[in-house]
Order: sequence, then C-alpha cells, then structure tokens
Amino acid sequence: MKKFIYAISSVAFVGLTQAQTTWDLPTGYNANTFQTQNVVQFAKDVEQATGGKLKITVHPGGALFKQPEIKRAIQSGLAPAGEFIISGMANENPLFGVDSIPFLATSYADAKRLHEAARPAQTKVLASQGIKMLFSVPWPGQSLYSVKPITSADDFKGTKMRAYNPATTKIAQLLGASPVTIQLPELSQALATGAVNNFLTSSASGADGKLFEQVKHFYTVNAWLPRNVTAVSQKAFDALDKPTQDAVLKAAAAAEQRGTAASEKVDTDSIAILKANGVTIAEPSDSVKKALAAIGETMTNDWLASAGADGKTIIDAYRKK
Repeated sequence: MKKFIYAISSVAFVGLTQAQTTWDLPTGYNANTFQTQNVVQFAKDVEQATGGKLKITVHPGGALFKQPEIKRAIQSGLAPAGEFIISGMANENPLFGVDSIPFLATSYADAKRLHEAARPAQTKVLASQGIKMLFSVPWPGQSLYSVKPITSADDFKGTKMRAYNPATTKIAQLLGASPVTIQLPELSQALATGAVNNFLTSSASGADGKLFEQVKHFYTVNAWLPRNVTAVSQKAFDALDKPTQDAVLKAAAAAEQRGTAASEKVDTDSIAILKANGVTIAEPSDSVKKALAAIGETMTNDWLASAGADGKTIIDAYRKK
C-alpha cells in the first residue's frame, strides 16, 4: 500500500515539475539599480500570479550576457527573455533610437507620449525578429553640468564638452564647444585635470559618481530620457497557456508604471543630493533653451532622414498629442 501511495506521489510530483516553465532573464545593469529592482519585482509578480507555473530568474550585471548581447540572445533563442537599452540597437534600425533624439522629449510626460507614439512601429520591428516587447521604463533625463555658470548659449563656445557617442559629439559641435570623448568612469578625473568643462548626463550619474566634488552648476535640460525595454521571445511567450500569458502582460503593465515612478523618484532624490553637496540647481536661460531647441530640430530632422515613413509617422503622432 505504501509503495502504491509513493508511486502516485511521484507521478504527481513529476507532473508538477513538468508543468512549471522557467525563464532566464539577463540584464546588463547592476542589482542595485532601480531598473533591475523593477525587473526582479516583475519576476516575483509573475511567479505569484501564476502560482509558480512560470518562474523567471533575473541575472543582473551582465552575468549571463553582456548588455549589447542581450537582444541578440533573445532573438536567437539563447535566452527566453531579457532587458536592454533600446537606443543601443539604433544601429540596426533607427526606429529603436527615437527616445534618444536630443531635445525632442524633455520631460517624463513627453517621454511617455513619445514612447506611445513609437511603440507600434517598434513592436512591429521586434515582432519581425521574433521578439515581443513586455514593458519599457525610462532613465532620468540627461541634463547639463558645468564647472562655470552658463547664462548664454555663447558661454559654450571654446569650452571642452564631454562626448561619449555620435549624438553628444554633434551637440558639442553645434554649440561651438570642442567635443572630448570620455566615458563615465573617467569623467571625475577629467574634471579634476580641466580636460572637461561641461557635459550631459543624468542627475543619478552625478550623485552616484560624486561629480558634485568638481562641478557646481546643474541645469535641468533633460535632453533625452533613454529607455530600457524588457522583452521576451515570441516563441517562449506563445508556449505559455492563455492564463499565464495574461498574468505576464498584467505584471508587465504594472512594471512599466512602477518603474517610471521609481525613475522619477531617483531623479528627484539625486537632484536633492547634488543640491545638498553645494551644486546650484537652475533652469537654463532663454538663450540656452533656444539654442538647445534648435539643436533638437536639426537632430530630429537628421533622424527622420534615416527613419523614413515610419519615423515620420512617429514624430507626427507625438507632435499631434
């Protein structure tokens, strides 16, 4: 009799094991970032909502795949899901870079509208690659730091402006500054030696990197709010039953809202840290605003030239709202 009961229990256990689906979800960001914490909460929500039927294991810090490799890993079936910064994929399709057009969407509200305008086209491109977008969360905006006060657009002329990609190089050139290519880990040393006078980066980068030790002027220009996307292989998603799919989508919608709120809080808290450490927080002058808006128009037109009809549809929809 005991053997019979044990046999039934074993069958039940095997059936339970087979019913559980597991997903690995790599991200390139450290475990202590709000983006990764949000993804971890998403995984917990899914497991709870499905009664353990779907278990998602988050692998932070590039432990499973490095940041630039994650989208390709999902696409090729090496990972069922993952998180990546979508503008990092702009070289394969310009539509992925719309959120990082400088001075186009310069607030959380504008960034949300731009995302809503871009999402259908981006979803279509991802779908053609076998990928389903689950949710997208913005980082705090890229704002302006300067060693000396900037009261006019002319104050940029002749200065050395940190650049770290083609967009920031062009911004420096359009402002009449000399672009100096320096990555974030080396920025503090560059400031200390006078190799850089001003730069664009987020409030969080300034607070976390203690850039307030060298820079005492911060202007909230929010040049762009780059977005992370958490996505899943369409094949992996289709393999789920309907109730599990619904649970994933519901948790994803909650993650997008929660992550955006967390991003806004990080921005507010980081600006408070800068201020507490002697940084003057200010709005840019009208002269600077006008110059930056002109740069935004130029670089939006450059993007439109590469993005074609779909790009025009996105910008038209964004500006219509």
